[in-house]
Amino acid sequence: MKAIWKGEILAESDETVVVEGNHYFPADSLRREFFAPSDQKTSCHWKGQASYYDIVVGDDRNAGAAWVYETPKDAAAEIKDRVAFWRGVEVTD
Repeated sequence: MKAIWKGEILAESDETVVVEGNHYFPADSLRREFFAPSDQKTSCHWKGQASYYDIVVGDDRNAGAAWVYETPKDAAAEIKDRVAFWRGVEVTD
């Protein structure tokens, strides 16, 4: 699987985990140069608290377009430290 935005591959892995239709990529599959920390956080009743990254490609910023559960609840342990995408990031095989 690949995560692509603005023609750049943000992450690539054959070992994603799919939860609720989202592919969660292993942390070591990310091209970190495109990720900027965000203060955004959300909470899910069964997964826990998600932290977000902005995606930055050139002069374009996609705020909060990637998220991670760094300390998920037990029910979501399989996605710990894995990153998923939305907001126009194409996830394809």
